Amino acid sequence: MRLNQNTLLLGKKVVLVPYTSEHVPRYHEWMKSEELQRLTASEPLTLEQEYAMQRSWREDADKCTFIVLDAEKWLAQSGTSEESCMAGDVNLFLTDLGDPSLGEIEVMIAEPSCRGQGLGTEAVLMMMLYGGDAQTDDE
Repeated sequence: MRLNQNTLLLGKKVVLVPYTSEHVPRYHEWMKSEELQRLTASEPLTLEQEYAMQRSWREDADKCTFIVLDAEKWLAQSGTSEESCMAGDVNLFLTDLGDPSLGEIEVMIAEPSCRGQGLGTEAVLMMMLYGGDAQTDDE
């Protein structure tokens, strides 16, 4: 979704940034995990397919995806790459384009060292607020 292409959301534990091609190599490595494939009902993709999927998600009007960064790592040093701070992703799927108040949110904290710390909870709450604000802005 192009709506969030220039958006950065800063929380206490996470930073949400748009899913760009810069994130694909790390994301692709995560999705090689059989555990994550099982938990996300995903099929393994080639790196080329993962890049195509990222482009598709950026263009689709019914999907909004942010990469979840570990805010502590991201804020620790200026110039730290987003890729080195990646923890997972959070997605908003609009289930009825005629009614933007209907949707579902998914979160994946793919980085094992980032699990169990509340990053997923904060990412979901931030996405709910972002989606609600975006819906209000459209009215």
